[in-house]
Amino acid sequence: MLPTPVLAAALAVALAVPLLGWALLARPQDAAARTRANLTRGLDLPGAAPARPRSRLLPGLVRALTPAGTVARLNRLAGAAGRPGEWPVPRLVAAKLVLAAVAAALGGLVVTAGPGPLTVLMAVGVTGVAYVVPELLLYSRGQERQQAIALELADTLDQMTIAVEAGLGFEAAMARAGRNGRGPLAEELVRTLQDIAVGQPRREAYLALAERTAVPDLRRFIRAVVQADAYGVSIADVLRTQAAEMRLKRRQRAEEKAMQIPVKVIFPLILCILPTLFIVLLGPAVLDIAAAFGG
Repeated sequence: MLPTPVLAAALAVALAVPLLGWALLARPQDAAARTRANLTRGLDLPGAAPARPRSRLLPGLVRALTPAGTVARLNRLAGAAGRPGEWPVPRLVAAKLVLAAVAAALGGLVVTAGPGPLTVLMAVGVTGVAYVVPELLLYSRGQERQQAIALELADTLDQMTIAVEAGLGFEAAMARAGRNGRGPLAEELVRTLQDIAVGQPRREAYLALAERTAVPDLRRFIRAVVQADAYGVSIADVLRTQAAEMRLKRRQRAEEKAMQIPVKVIFPLILCILPTLFIVLLGPAVLDIAAAFGG
């Protein structure tokens, strides 16, 4: 008869397999399916298959096993990452549970094969790391997106300044910058204009843009635009001032990173390069000295 830890690990793996299948192969969320059904209601679309009810067992199990704070944190990270279509929040939550279950099962097998405090500690650590891996990947993607927005902001503001000075309104200049751009900032500008077009107040749409991207420079620019709109300040002056400030900040960031390079190089130099250099230069001399004294 198999030991109890082995049975527990096998049971954990068996429970993780359907969750993994749901996380990787799940269809769009219920809200998206309902929205699509509302838009296509009454339309005879060619090739449209009748809707089938989805099972709510696995999503309900995932929600029951996940704290509400974790879901809120994943929602915030997904917003900063641009809500990638391949990483919806329910799939991320399920992936966290699946990876943790698989890591716990494998850790249980390792602990059963060689029990000991170090093995148990390693199994617990690997399980914890596996649980946070999807969150770390999403956070990394959000950081890359925020850096791309910060780099594009100065050039985008220059384009908007030229458009406003040529006679376009602020929203028309924003639409032009979003249409001509290719990065995440252009996508956010287009989404903000879409929010305004569907009836969201202009001020709330701008503040939602700042909250969604979580980029400090963009947040300062949005705050300046909101204040200019409230107090009747010329938007062209605001754009010109903000563009100059963003260019200055970008230059200062580049200089700061350049000044950090010598400090970052010290540790690899001391730990990796200097010991090898000493071995190559002093090794033959040490061997000759040892041979001379030994002889």
